[in-house]
Amino acid sequence: MSQPVLTEPRRSIPCRGARSSASLNGRRVRPALGPSFAEFDADHAYKRLRMPAEELQDYDGRYEVWDSVAQTALMVREPTSPGHELPSQILAALAERIAQVRGKPIRCFGSMDLALLGEDGRPRRIMQADQSLYLHPERANIVKQTAMVVGENHYPDVVLEVDRSTDVRRHKLKLYEAWGFPEVWVDVPEAAPNPRKARGATIYLLAGDAYAPAPESRAFPGWTAAEIHTALNEPRLSKATLAVLERLGGVLGEQEGTGPDDDPLLRSQRAQAREEGRQEARARESASRARLVRQLVVSRGLAVGERFPMDVPGFEAADVAVVADAALRCKDAADFAARLQGGGTEPTGLGRPATGVNGQLRR
Repeated sequence: MSQPVLTEPRRSIPCRGARSSASLNGRRVRPALGPSFAEFDADHAYKRLRMPAEELQDYDGRYEVWDSVAQTALMVREPTSPGHELPSQILAALAERIAQVRGKPIRCFGSMDLALLGEDGRPRRIMQADQSLYLHPERANIVKQTAMVVGENHYPDVVLEVDRSTDVRRHKLKLYEAWGFPEVWVDVPEAAPNPRKARGATIYLLAGDAYAPAPESRAFPGWTAAEIHTALNEPRLSKATLAVLERLGGVLGEQEGTGPDDDPLLRSQRAQAREEGRQEARARESASRARLVRQLVVSRGLAVGERFPMDVPGFEAADVAVVADAALRCKDAADFAARLQGGGTEPTGLGRPATGVNGQLRR
């Protein structure tokens, strides 16, 4: 785990969807501490790990909550498993697809530290999410920091909690609520080990000081809880999910005034596809013209090879009028090629050229 923040608090930055910092007698009010640590500690789903502050910065493992007064970190009893880690990684991949259509980056910072500082400017309590997502990562200003500081930095637009064996709603959700996180998704995976847990995703949106379940996301307008759960749990992205991601990217792009051509990869791929389309159109046009020329020459009784006129140098680039004149006047394939290279400088006549005995061309 990364080292906790030990810097002095900075000026608060407004965040879309988050509560503004309040003030009392000219002094800024910090976000509430949230549920007591004893409430977390009493939950049988967690196990304790004695963790003094000086040891915390060297600890590389995952935990749910750390408290400076208790000098203790709480971890879920279930070991870290692919089934728990996969949905958060899938969300990052989904966000990348949406971002490409949107034409502007979306970043996921994983289970980074979410730290509430005390009066001394040191971490009072730290929580780790399963995934933290920013629609505007350039505003987050956390890349060079060791934690996202509650009440100081921009909040993630979405926090994901994967609820396989614990009950996030009992304690951890209350902590997100007290700290003012604008949107939290709780997903119970299809592969959850407890058969009594109802599978599905729940979207919690902050309304005032409390969360309320919502049918769809605020950060991703129109993305429903059912669609989110499907996208996080299907073995491979379905056509329906891909259509949803494309729609979301378009909606977010309209808000930003951006689109797929603002994404370097999609811009390159779209340009390549357009060029390939033009090449295919030219090839179809050339093949159609070749069939007409061949039919015209063969109808005049001339013997030509199987690949005529595609094997004639300069045929595809030649002017249509020159090709038509050569087809009407040529004596054979070699003469046809010579006429193309000459650019059709001889006087032209309309209609079928006169023929002599045995169908031989007559000049």
